[in-house]
Amino acid sequence: MSGTKAASHLERELAAKRKKKIIKIVQYTLAIIVTLIVMFPLYWMLSSSVKSQEEILLLKPTLWPKEIHLENYANVFNRVDFGKYYYNTIVMTAGILISQIVTGVFAAYGFSKGKFKGQNLCFMIVLGALMIPIQVTFIPIYIMCANWGLSDTFLGLILPECISPYYIFMLRQTFMAIDDSYIDAAKVDGLGRVGVITKILTPMCKSTLFTTTLVTFTNGWNSYFWPKIIAKNEQRRVLTVGLAQLKNTFAGQATMNNHEIMAGAVMAIFPVVILFFVFQKYMLTGYSKAAMK
Repeated sequence: MSGTKAASHLERELAAKRKKKIIKIVQYTLAIIVTLIVMFPLYWMLSSSVKSQEEILLLKPTLWPKEIHLENYANVFNRVDFGKYYYNTIVMTAGILISQIVTGVFAAYGFSKGKFKGQNLCFMIVLGALMIPIQVTFIPIYIMCANWGLSDTFLGLILPECISPYYIFMLRQTFMAIDDSYIDAAKVDGLGRVGVITKILTPMCKSTLFTTTLVTFTNGWNSYFWPKIIAKNEQRRVLTVGLAQLKNTFAGQATMNNHEIMAGAVMAIFPVVILFFVFQKYMLTGYSKAAMK
């Protein structure tokens, strides 16, 4: 009898192990399939950037280029002032990043640890701003910037994006999870509000700061709508608008320059991809901490 029970128990264990193994195989298979689906457009863009225009237009597409044309990347700089576009994008993104960090950190401290009349109402207004796309507000913003003489300037590119409701919300949620005893101890040691923010709260929220900063960098780097409107001069054109201009260099001709457009797109997304792979673990940690509160 005991032998029968032991055999039955062993069979259940083996069945449970087989079930776990099957589930793990299915999970890995689905993960691989999803990864291939997500990565294939990037691979296609990269491979197309070193193909000839004739090969791109073949009825039967090739997964790997027959001949590698690295000169496509050099031709991008010959067609348009791509180096200037890169410089403008770096300056604009850096300005947006610095201003959103400063305003976001101090505003998040006020909404999480401060006490003032109308605090919750003000925060609800900030949350409401998350739901309003720039296409709704760009007309009054453009009129203001134009009246202030900010068209075709870096300040005009940066000013409408210098405050981020998303940045404030993420940091506010993380600050609220920090016990007030740390702040009280810091005040006893003589730290003021600025010292508490920069020396206590900010170091304790590194993962969230990395996350929000990377998202801010990506949004600023990929910004198209507002730079297209406010910067009409070649001297203030950014990468996203420059890629469209690269397409226009072949307007009216018999063939397009898709291979060069792909090369420009690869160079444009390169900094974003590198930053994502370097700081992806901080992003996951930051989102989980913000969601816990």
